[in-house]
Amino acid sequence: MSDMPLLPLFATAGAILALLFLVLKVRLPAFLSLILISIVFGLTVGMDPSAVIEAVRNGMGGTLGFVAVVVGLGAMMGALLEASGGVEAISNSLLKKFGPDRAPTALTLIGFLVSIPVFFDVALIILLPLLLGLSERTGKSIIAFAIPLTAGMVVTHSFVPPTPGPIAVAEILSADLGWIILFGIITGLPAAFIAGPMLASQLVKLRSLQNITPPDLTPADEIARPSNPAGFSEAMFIIIAPVTLILIATVTKAVSPDWIPPQAMSTIGFVGHPFTALLIACLLAWWLLGLRHGLPAENLREACARALEPAGLVVLVTGAGGAFKQILVDSGTGTLLAETLLANDMPLLLFGFLAAFIVRVSQGSATVAMITGAGLCAPVAELAGVTGPTLGLLVIAIASGASMTSHVNDSGFWLVSRYLGLSEAQTLKSWTVMTTIIGLVGFGMACLLSLVF
Repeated sequence: MSDMPLLPLFATAGAILALLFLVLKVRLPAFLSLILISIVFGLTVGMDPSAVIEAVRNGMGGTLGFVAVVVGLGAMMGALLEASGGVEAISNSLLKKFGPDRAPTALTLIGFLVSIPVFFDVALIILLPLLLGLSERTGKSIIAFAIPLTAGMVVTHSFVPPTPGPIAVAEILSADLGWIILFGIITGLPAAFIAGPMLASQLVKLRSLQNITPPDLTPADEIARPSNPAGFSEAMFIIIAPVTLILIATVTKAVSPDWIPPQAMSTIGFVGHPFTALLIACLLAWWLLGLRHGLPAENLREACARALEPAGLVVLVTGAGGAFKQILVDSGTGTLLAETLLANDMPLLLFGFLAAFIVRVSQGSATVAMITGAGLCAPVAELAGVTGPTLGLLVIAIASGASMTSHVNDSGFWLVSRYLGLSEAQTLKSWTVMTTIIGLVGFGMACLLSLVF
């Protein structure tokens, strides 16, 4: 190998190291760090200053045009589900159906379903009383129930749209959300059950993870309950409706049956577009879960407004990731990087997994890891001509790497430690092991599926 192909690797590695330095040592926000690194990187590799600004603008604008709408609608749908009591309806119904003996299995499903529309931290706060009640009623360590629940939540948070991470990666890679939803469910459920109930059954045997006393909830953590909460069927309908519409549109487009008229194909594609599907879900949730159950429109509007605050930060960071990707593309560095990787026969899924994993372990945020990994993979995928299902699997590989080995630099680590009453060592033995298993199983499943698609 000549020295020239190594230049994009060194340049890109230097940019990633500089990004990590700014985030970890300087404590600069991820949004500012990504924009700064994008500009400095473009100038360093010889781009004209005006071209650098244009690339940042195009990358930011092109990414936000899709991500802002989808993440915003998804956040509002989750807020309406939460405010109406739909989350509790799902959890209570599934636990009643499965019974105390199979509660870990039910909790995994609950975590998986609830985190599709609701942010991880909000879902954990809402469902914490459920964990405390099960632990007290059965006399088992809270680990027996918390690990299955959080396993389902982590998988959905990283693998299944409309959560922000996979939405961001899908837009940067131009991947179809339908394939990501399909593969996210196929790979995510096995990962959740292996890292959830199966792992929990072994962790509860460890003496160091027994006799845990979770702290009392503070008044600020208490969630107001509606007087007339939504039911299980209504809540599940709101979650499943947009996912089903998107999947139908994706499968119909892939199969393109001759018996469906062009006008009908166009209508299916329109209704199944993420914008339309999530808008329909939000409107249905507003009426079916809110107004129909007596919740004032003012309360519903406030819930949606609160949900957009954390969503706004995710959207900005995603846009900055899009700017970084565009700098790689416009500078030609991404193409050189892609040619180097392809010449050395490095599998694209492995590259995406490792890139996201390195950033995840270094700086903690799964979303930043996914966005950075996607930015690095986008030029490679484009040069290799990767499309359709393969792009969907690449998103899962990146999500798997970004889910790996959550530890002390991840806010999720401390959130779980605080609410479950775990020490740092106990959190490392349970939560960190769980996230590592999720990442490995998810990546392994993606590799197996790549043999078929």
